[in-house]
Parts: sequence; structure tokens; C-alpha cells
Amino acid sequence: MMMYYILLGAIALVSWLVSNKLKSKFKHYSKVHLRNGMSGAEIAEKMLADHGIRDVKVISTPGMLTDHYNPTNKTVNLSEGVYNQRNASAAAVAAHEVGHAVQHATAYEWLTMRSKLVPIVSVTSGMSMWVVFGGIMLGAAAGVGLGYWVAVAGLVMMGFATLFSFITLPVEYDASNRALAWLKNKNMVSQEEYAGSEDALKWAARTYLVAAIGSLATLVYWAMQVLGGRD
Repeated sequence: MMMYYILLGAIALVSWLVSNKLKSKFKHYSKVHLRNGMSGAEIAEKMLADHGIRDVKVISTPGMLTDHYNPTNKTVNLSEGVYNQRNASAAAVAAHEVGHAVQHATAYEWLTMRSKLVPIVSVTSGMSMWVVFGGIMLGAAAGVGLGYWVAVAGLVMMGFATLFSFITLPVEYDASNRALAWLKNKNMVSQEEYAGSEDALKWAARTYLVAAIGSLATLVYWAMQVLGGRD
């Protein structure tokens, strides 16, 4: 168990460092004002129009770094700091979220796969750890019947969350690539503004990478605890 706490601590530390770096990057590039004077909302609306997407709305949502695309109601949700701001950070985030809308409109396979996993993960992710614990208490580590299979069921649940984390990686990286390509090809930003947008999105992607590695490490650890006692 001590090894598990050490693992959790290491993952939490790396996640905190990357998250802080991301916030620092966005704060820094929020001072790089766009020469075209467009707000995040205007950037998003133009990118949607340039891709021929007419059925997606751009709306403001409360909070910081709460930006997301909702495929259910087809809305690009931009945080208050992005929706109204006119800087490199806002341009990067707005274009990235529209990148997801473009993925949805073109039936991007990785986004489709992730969407199919959402209802499963929403149910299993919160209970997987408890199911594994329950199985271990029932004797899973010793390879005893019912406890073993209960723990395996928990591992399967945990596996769905890990799979979701890794499928999220190509989805996020692709959305950023679409965003940066559009910003560059349409001359929406200067060279300095583009560099800022690229750097900000790079750090945003790393938060998903850390989450995926952490999810995998946790799964492997508990799989070893459950399956290790099996002959």
C-alpha cells in the first residue's frame, strides 16, 4: 500500500507542476495582444464559418480554463477569460475548441470512439477503485474465488477509464493541430502570436498526457496486487 501512496504522490506532483506551468503560460500569452483585434468568440465564429459549420453556437461559460466543446448540443463553450479577450491565449483556446467541432462535423474516428466510451466511463470510473478494494478484502490477493472476480471486475472498470484517457490524447492533439493550421493558413496571427498559441496548446496537451500516464500507472499497480497473488 505504501508504494501506491508514493505512486499517487508522484503523479499528483507532476500533475500539479504541469498544471501550474500551463496557467503560467496562459497568463504570459494573455499579454500578447492580437494585431487583428479579434476576441476569442470572434475567432471561434470565424473558424466555424471557414469550415462551413453553421449549426454550432459559441457561448460564454463561467470559470477559468473551463473551455470545452459539447457535441450533444453543439456548442463551443469559452470561459470568460477567453470569450471576450483579444490575445494569443484566447485565440489558441478558441481555435482549439472549434477544432473539436470540426472533428465532430467530419466524424473524426478518435472523437467518435471517445464519445461512445463517455456513458460507460461516467458510470464505472467513480466506483472502480471501491470494487477493487472490495475484491481484495474478499481475498482477491490470495487468488480466492469471489473476491478475485470482484477485483477483476473493478480492474475492467478501471481499464475503461485508462482507455478513455489514451483515446483522449489523439483527440486533443488533433484539435490543437487543426487550430494551429487554421490560425497560420488564414494569417489570423502574427509570428509572435502564433508561437505563443503553439506553446500554450503544447502545455495544455501535456496535462492530458500526464493524466493518461497516471491512469495507466494506477491500473498496472492494482492489476499487480490482484493478479500477482494468482498462481
